[in-house]
Amino acid sequence: MPIDKKFIDQIIRVSSKAAYASSLLVGKNDKIAADKAAVDAMRKELNLLDINGKVVIGEGELDEAPMLYIGETLGTKNGPEIDIAVDPVEGTNFAAKNLPGALSVISIAEKDNLFHAPETYMDKIAGKVDQKNIIDLDYDIKKNLDNLAQYKNKNIEDLVVCILDRPRHKKIIDKIHNSKAKTKLITDGDVAGALLVTKKDFNVDLFLGIGGGPEGVLAASALDTFNCFFQGRFIFDNDEDKKRAKNMGINDLEKKYELNEIISGDSIFCATGITSGDLVNGIQVNDKSFVSETLVTHKSSGIKKIYKSTHKI
Repeated sequence: MPIDKKFIDQIIRVSSKAAYASSLLVGKNDKIAADKAAVDAMRKELNLLDINGKVVIGEGELDEAPMLYIGETLGTKNGPEIDIAVDPVEGTNFAAKNLPGALSVISIAEKDNLFHAPETYMDKIAGKVDQKNIIDLDYDIKKNLDNLAQYKNKNIEDLVVCILDRPRHKKIIDKIHNSKAKTKLITDGDVAGALLVTKKDFNVDLFLGIGGGPEGVLAASALDTFNCFFQGRFIFDNDEDKKRAKNMGINDLEKKYELNEIISGDSIFCATGITSGDLVNGIQVNDKSFVSETLVTHKSSGIKKIYKSTHKI
């Protein structure tokens, strides 16, 4: 069953209210406070919705409340069973330091159609590719770039790869530069980073590297509507992570997940700008209202656009 289109405006309101709450703390150099404000607003708005919702991608476990934790139930319980993935502030450092690109992100899907992911790292690759065997997590950098250049009818020197600027990626970044391709290095926000492959205007051909697992699932839910390619492989560094994964039903700890294994069925994805960035503009406050910009996707209706909306304060 598709998710009713009436939920689009409701989920835009959820992410917009969370973004606004966090925006009041932008530049205060307190990422915990900026995140908590968004969490509280998101929880409040979700509990007003006529859904029987359950958080499957959240910010930790029950004992880490007041975060929106994995397994938390939300909504009035008078409505469809819904899986919820949240990242109330993607780019907490961006919000704390008043830098571009902080987002409030949420995705909803039909029950059991959104991957239940532990809060661990994930190796990811994404591109605007509608064929198999062009890019793949198991290919080396050279093969991925050669194949992508041929697929897009470009020179390798004209390809742009988006990757988190982290010490763990130094060898990959060096290989990209040695191949003569370009990089777009980001310091945070790998949901937004992955979504830069969706449109030519963003001038990003490939997104790859190790980032947050929950962020990977969130990005996948939007990339699905854009008909993009995505693969992810979770990284379990310690026994505790492995145990949590097993408890979530993940038995093959080295499995490479395809897009349709991470998100299936219908979904709604919303990413509202807290501070202005590549994807959307940040919150603009007027006397008694605020204006938000939200990237919205709804798979069953094919919606993938930016909504500008005004909300009363």
